[in-house]
Order: sequence, then C-alpha cells, then structure tokens
Amino acid sequence: MSDIPIIDAHHHFWDLGLGKHPWLDGRHIIDGFRYGDYAAIRRDYLLEDYRRDSAGHNVVKTIHMETEWDPTDPVGETEWLQRYHDKTGFPHAVVGQAWFDRADIAEVLAGHAAYPLIRSVRQKPKAAASPAAFTPGIPGSMADPVFRDGYRHLATHGMHYDLQTPWWHLDEAADLARDFPDTTIILNHTGLPSDRSEAGTTGWREAIERFADQPNTAVKISGIGLAGEAWTAESNGALVLETIRIFGVDRCMFASNFPVDSLCASYDTIFTGFKRIVAGFSARDQRKLFHDNAVKYYRPA
Repeated sequence: MSDIPIIDAHHHFWDLGLGKHPWLDGRHIIDGFRYGDYAAIRRDYLLEDYRRDSAGHNVVKTIHMETEWDPTDPVGETEWLQRYHDKTGFPHAVVGQAWFDRADIAEVLAGHAAYPLIRSVRQKPKAAASPAAFTPGIPGSMADPVFRDGYRHLATHGMHYDLQTPWWHLDEAADLARDFPDTTIILNHTGLPSDRSEAGTTGWREAIERFADQPNTAVKISGIGLAGEAWTAESNGALVLETIRIFGVDRCMFASNFPVDSLCASYDTIFTGFKRIVAGFSARDQRKLFHDNAVKYYRPA
C-alpha cells in the first residue's frame, strides 16, 4: 500500500516575491486563523518544497487550489500556474479564484477557461461564525440571488465549484446543487468539522448527509486537523470513515492541503494516517480514494 499512486486533490504553491498574497507577506494578517499562528507557512512554497514534504509517498499528480491571490487579479494565478506547469510539469489541474457576486464574473470565468489546466473555481461564500449565528440568504451567501446569477455561468464552461464553508451552510449548498444539476460541487476540507463534541459531530453528520443526497456532489477529505492537537488516525478515523459511508467511495478524494496542514501534521503523518484508516478497504476502493476519483473529477493533464 505504500506504493499506491496518489493524486493529491488539494494543495497550494505560492511565490511571495510576486506580491500577490497579502495574507502571507505581512500586509494583512488573518486574525482567528483556524489552525492558530500560521507564521511557519508565511514563506515561498514551490515544487521543491512540496516534493520534500511528500517524498515518502507515490504522488504522481496534483490538483492546485487557489491561494487567496489578490482578488483584483483573479485570473492572474491561473496564468502563473499554467506557466509553472509548462516549466516544471506541476500542477496537473487548477482550481481558480472566482467571486460570483462580481459584476464581471462572466469575463473572469472566460478568462480562466482560456487556460488548459483549469477545471473548477472556488469562492468561500459568506458564512456565519457558528450554527446559532446562521442567517439564510445574506448577501454573498449561496442563497443570495446575486451569487446564484453569477454561479449559473459555470455550466457554460463545464467547470465545477469547489466549496469551502462550515457545515452549517450545507443546506444552502444542497439547494444550490439541486437547482443547478449540471454543475458539480466538490466540498472542501470535509465540511470543516472542527467541533468534535457530540453536538458538533451530530450537526456536521446530518448536514453532510443532506448535502450528499444531491448526486452532483463530492467531497475532499482533508483539512481535518485541530489547532493544538496531534493529527492521528485514531482521532480522525471515525470521521473519515463516516464521510466515506455518507458519500460513498466513488465520491471521496484524499488530499493534503499542504502547506497549510503542515501547521498540524507532517505530510507523512496525514497520508500514512489515511492509508491506515482505509487499510480494510479493497485495493480497488483504495485506489479510487487516493487516485481514480481525482482523475474522474479533475481530469489532470
């Protein structure tokens, strides 16, 4: 199993010398970052860094996720990554940045679509800080008519939507999936199950069950570390297996979220943990989780 081919379905590169990452280069430090102090990742992270981190595993291809690049230049990151791929061979597919409530969203999506590596876009919709603070339909949310009017343009280009949002917004995501059945929504970071209390876990489970009821949904199992706690197969195993049970083995992908998740564990700890958790699965199903489903959803070059 150590040699199982891996397509890392969610990772990042950044070059701070480009001046495109205010949250990393010191111009805008994020208060309340979900893993706490993130000073350790406020440095360049490029292919040689990724290869060093992932060296113990058979990573054959990768999917690059947008990195909060300067939003005044949303297509610039895709252009840079296409050139980086042409030079290095990595990454093999790209999820670009888009803001569906922008007046120029049609032009932004067309701009992304001009690059061969683009497969999907991500916008983190407006979110409440807790389930108790949730208010349906607020501006910038998935139920906002302006958001939906921009979202409809994805189908024109055959793009997916990579969704990162706390689980208490997944009913709106399920409605979005139902109302736009020709667009696939790929849930990032397992629905952000950071509250592991009984109530929090129950709320997360029920929310992703309703979201997964829509056939045009999938999930990336990643980003499940907790600030200040060790990442172990024992602490995360039940959550991973529950996610696979709910979505089915054909709609789940493992991913590193590196270098962000290096704040809570090494690449080897995370991927060795994933392998241990699903060691009882058939070889065919393991290959789906680590490789084949990423091929299906992202069609890496």
